[in-house]
Amino acid sequence: MHALELTKPDGRRMTLYARAPLDAGLQAPSPFPDPLTGGAHLRWHVLRGEWVTYAAHRQGRTFLPPPEYNPLAPTTDPANPTEVPAGAWDIAVFENRFPSLGGVIAPPPELIVPTAPAEGRCEVVVFTQDREASLGSLPLSHIALLFEVLGDRTRRLAAEGSIHYVLPFENRGAEVGVTLHHPHGQLYAYPVVPPVPARMQQVAAEHFAAHGRGVLEQHIEAERREGTRMLYEGPHAVAFVPVCARYPYEVWVAPIRPVEGFASLDDAVRADLARALKTVLLKFDALWQRPLPYLMAWYQAPTDGQPHPESHLHAQIWPPYRTRDRLKYLAGTELAAGFFAMDALPEEKARELQQVEVHVA
Repeated sequence: MHALELTKPDGRRMTLYARAPLDAGLQAPSPFPDPLTGGAHLRWHVLRGEWVTYAAHRQGRTFLPPPEYNPLAPTTDPANPTEVPAGAWDIAVFENRFPSLGGVIAPPPELIVPTAPAEGRCEVVVFTQDREASLGSLPLSHIALLFEVLGDRTRRLAAEGSIHYVLPFENRGAEVGVTLHHPHGQLYAYPVVPPVPARMQQVAAEHFAAHGRGVLEQHIEAERREGTRMLYEGPHAVAFVPVCARYPYEVWVAPIRPVEGFASLDDAVRADLARALKTVLLKFDALWQRPLPYLMAWYQAPTDGQPHPESHLHAQIWPPYRTRDRLKYLAGTELAAGFFAMDALPEEKARELQQVEVHVA
């Protein structure tokens, strides 16, 4: 992997990545000539016991522009720059112009609840220069490069000291709130371990203390042994509809053996994990015969400098569809109680995906 670090005219940092050496003369463009002005802050939720971030400046972010104004396409006219340069790069990462965390750090307001600066960092990960592509359509070597990039970003962000958790994710499709159609994901680097991964981490730590092994490692063994919901099973990675899925077509993708995060993957595991992910994404689109919206989050160990043998890198992917013509939205029981109600059996949805034949190359 080759990397080139650049600085945008408005002061934001950018790193270009490629499988071949990069031209050191590349310059980082920006559609915004002025320095960042907006900032975010945290407020304490008194009933839930957790932080909420407030970033009102995000109301002005770019929203579903037409193709000719795509800010993630390579710059072709220097008088009208986009966020990324022309050149022989494969993946670009840059600081979000409208961050929910980080950016301009200012003193938080004094309120009737505790407040704090919204320290952290939000980065945009441009998967490819091709606007018409998708993550699942990229070559396996490109997806493996993306995993290597995510490992590099996790290492760099963790080295800042104030970052306690790094969450890579992708929103695909307007149905799940994406504001730019160009294939991309994001990295949120949090000053705390957020509630969902914190709870998962607690469960994993308790299981490891009681059994001397990881809960996901043990569950993967059980899913493989039963086989009913498996979608991909390779030498180093698996993909399956979990028996406890909370969404129709929910899929988990993971290395078979526990790995704390992207930075700990070796070449063989990275390559097989890419094949597992691509298999799932191709099945989604083939089943629906159109691009399927989804939210995909990758869970890693906290970045606190401590060993976490209980952690197990994995993705959870949630397409929003319930049936072929109805969307699955969170309802009262999910939003208000956090108690999910499923009207489709995981085994049924696994069978649908298993019957979809795809060619992964």
